[in-house]
Amino acid sequence: MTLRLLSAPPSIPLFTCHASSTTAAAARPLPSPPPTLPQLSSSPPTSSTPQSPLTCALHCPHFQSCSGCTHEFNLHRPDILEDASDFFRKHGVSDFTFDTCKLWGWRCRAKLAVRGSSSDPLIGLYEEGTHNVVDIPQCKAHHPNINAAVELLRQGIAELDIEPYVEDEGTGELRYVQMAVTTHNTSLPAAERYMNGKVQVTLVWNSRNENSPSSDKLNELANFLWKNGGPKSKLHLLHSVWVNFQTSTNNAFDVLLRKLQKYVPHGASVADLYAGAGVIGLSLAATRKCRSVKCIEINKESKASFEKTIGRLPATVDSSITWHHADASREPFLWLVGSDVVVVDPPRKGLDVSLKDALQNISSMERKVFSSFESSNSVKEEKRPWVLRAKEDSVQVGRKPPPENIPQSVPQTLIYISCGWESFKEDCKSLLSSKAWHLDKAHGFNFFPGTQRYLCHFYNLVFV
Repeated sequence: MTLRLLSAPPSIPLFTCHASSTTAAAARPLPSPPPTLPQLSSSPPTSSTPQSPLTCALHCPHFQSCSGCTHEFNLHRPDILEDASDFFRKHGVSDFTFDTCKLWGWRCRAKLAVRGSSSDPLIGLYEEGTHNVVDIPQCKAHHPNINAAVELLRQGIAELDIEPYVEDEGTGELRYVQMAVTTHNTSLPAAERYMNGKVQVTLVWNSRNENSPSSDKLNELANFLWKNGGPKSKLHLLHSVWVNFQTSTNNAFDVLLRKLQKYVPHGASVADLYAGAGVIGLSLAATRKCRSVKCIEINKESKASFEKTIGRLPATVDSSITWHHADASREPFLWLVGSDVVVVDPPRKGLDVSLKDALQNISSMERKVFSSFESSNSVKEEKRPWVLRAKEDSVQVGRKPPPENIPQSVPQTLIYISCGWESFKEDCKSLLSSKAWHLDKAHGFNFFPGTQRYLCHFYNLVFV
């Protein structure tokens, strides 16, 4: 079986970086139209002259005081890169590739704490190891429109005398703000959508509900933001204003999905383990015309998101798609059998031991599957309670799955997505040591430039 991994880069950079004067210079007072960000080229360098560490440096005035970034120079080649390159070279992958997102202005969603005073609010991240908030108005990782929206919020706090949260006392009004940039305005040319993204502002207010004594000030702040940043303002900056919050991400995941899709044959049966809301599995159903896709996720809260997402699939998708609320580590053979391709996206601790054992012993599973089929074509009544619960909590879309009394295949391809480098290395070595798999491809993605949490690996293992 083939193993394809998305992980570290070759020794020669795949792209060159150029910092413009906009990046290196101090930011202008905000809000203002976003500056043009430096662009990356996927072409190799035109000369053999080594790049200066300053060429792809962060150039952020908040570095060291802010806990967000830990990597200041050579953002395009994080420290872990050489280790990853050496690892894959030793395991037979000489063409390992590495992709990066924008090195500056890449963060499209930021959750920021609000502290200080109404006259001098601090809007930013905690200082490392403390709950002291560092003000980051010129953050180089933020999409420029996030910085502009933060400055608009700062003006509103001061003008309306909004009291930032006081953590030790539990008092104050505004605790956090989340800024999320929408970059999918299809009325614009694709090249213009990113820089013209609008910001969804989510305010986290220190009260139980909208009927609290401070609700009037909350409404005043929301109205201030919309009046000065909404579609009728001089600077149309905002998409909407809410009271809620989420987490952080960027569009590098779209690049990973497009790369991953190339390793899934058209018409394949796919098992997506640790599936969450099924984003990976559903993208494969839509782009690879999969015969079947089954998504397995232990968190039952993901079911609602899955159901909403399938409603947006094109009408041309004709796959058997199922989502199961189940623990992939319990009876893993149940989810592996019948799949041509298995996609795993485990937490940072890596694969569950039982699932890793099942993958290591997949050759014996293949013999068992065909032996049991030859001995009996009858369908046995399922009695295992955890299997029955998984079926009860499942969602079925599209064509019905194949009957259980026909020959079932075992996976020939394993695609492993990882954001935990050390746990990935251990899992990879364990799978390769079984001699059932060999490493076919590996790719890396710079999800979070300026941090050591940057590298998402995707490797493809092929069954021997």
